[in-house]
Amino acid sequence: MRRLLFPIILFVFSISALSQNALADFVQNPLLKNANISLLVKDLKSNKSLYGYRANNSAVPASTMKLVTTATALEMLGPDFRFSTTLEMDGELKDGVLNGNLIIRGGGDPTLGSAKMGDKDFMNKWVEAVKTAGIKKINGRIIANTSVFDQQVVNPRWIWEDMGNYYAPGIHGISYLDNTFRLILKSGKVGSPTEILRAEPEIAGMSFQNYVMSANIGYDNAYFYGEPFSGSRTLFGEIPANKSEFAVKGDIPDPGLLLAQHFHAALLASGLEIQEFPLVDLFNTKTAKVIYTDLSVPLSDIITETNVKSNNHFAEYIFKYIGSKKSIPSTFKSSVSVIEDFWHKRGLPVDQLFQNDGSGLSPNNGVSAAFFVELLSYMRKESKYSDVFSKSLAVGGLTGTLSTFLFKTPLQGKVFAKSGTLARVKSYAGYLETGNTTLAFAIIVNNPNGSSSEVVKKMEKFLIDISK
Repeated sequence: MRRLLFPIILFVFSISALSQNALADFVQNPLLKNANISLLVKDLKSNKSLYGYRANNSAVPASTMKLVTTATALEMLGPDFRFSTTLEMDGELKDGVLNGNLIIRGGGDPTLGSAKMGDKDFMNKWVEAVKTAGIKKINGRIIANTSVFDQQVVNPRWIWEDMGNYYAPGIHGISYLDNTFRLILKSGKVGSPTEILRAEPEIAGMSFQNYVMSANIGYDNAYFYGEPFSGSRTLFGEIPANKSEFAVKGDIPDPGLLLAQHFHAALLASGLEIQEFPLVDLFNTKTAKVIYTDLSVPLSDIITETNVKSNNHFAEYIFKYIGSKKSIPSTFKSSVSVIEDFWHKRGLPVDQLFQNDGSGLSPNNGVSAAFFVELLSYMRKESKYSDVFSKSLAVGGLTGTLSTFLFKTPLQGKVFAKSGTLARVKSYAGYLETGNTTLAFAIIVNNPNGSSSEVVKKMEKFLIDISK
């Protein structure tokens, strides 16, 4: 027995040394030695922190912020929650004539007309609902009511260069078509200007100043610049040369108005008469007589799209809706307040959470690895929706934004996490499952001395080393 003791002790020491060497190799690597790093790995079975480096220090998380947004929504609303949009009438209906207005009251549903999910036939169902209500003529107009959210539709903590692009759309009380339009361009030889062919959908009143050039590249490097509610857009950047058609995407300036216009046209096409042109109501929170309620797909589906595909649009709508639990109209500030209060009551270190949006697009966000790991621990061990939350995450080497992360490594299919990427930011947070062990981990790196792809390789190596 005595003869076996030394080899066992030596073996344990070697494993411990190997693990600590893995951490030292990571944080002391020339690529990362000047970076702002926050890192923590915790064994959820023993509840012991295994590896940590500046774990309580907050850093810019990028899209891993979506974990906070989706976990909060899941806990507060439940996986079966559905956003609602109602059709209402605010006047007297007599002999088929509505002497008043038909109102589309937004409820913060991000999926109306979405290319990602939801009912593709919803508009026809709305038309049928109006007919079923007995309305044949409207001596008024179609009004899109967006008063559930305030009118600061672009987060003040986002950078100006993002405004007008599809990945940073305005967050209005009504979302329509993912708040995204496509502009079809034609390119020529390298170095030549591009030509605008058309917009899909066509949006009345929009104008474009196009400075996009044809280039020897294979990807979309064009960007829109423009304000919400304004139809003026300027384009800069490059697209691949010699393309007869190439689509670039921008945000719809006023999705509520576009929805009202499309609904107006659909009703006219069905034979109804409408006296006035459509409008948007930004402020009236008083409901009228409901004639139809449109429900979204379940929240569980929406957060899966949000986390697996890193959908900024969905994340921001979820985030803004959370704020409606404190005030209507909901504001960015009310959303932050509700989220901080929720997690403070559950003992999480919210003094290490500096949240400004739901998607992580803002470079002013800050979160510590410790906060992420405590959030992940809570969702795995205490939440009754643990399974739903875990299934909403991308799988390393297989799905979503993690499809190339840990691909063809021993950890392929064993990491369930959210990634985050911004300029000079790379992060991952989630679960690593090997055998009977589940680790919650968060790795946030800001300002490395190298490329994002180089940082990812170091993160992969660290996770592989600590899993041995």
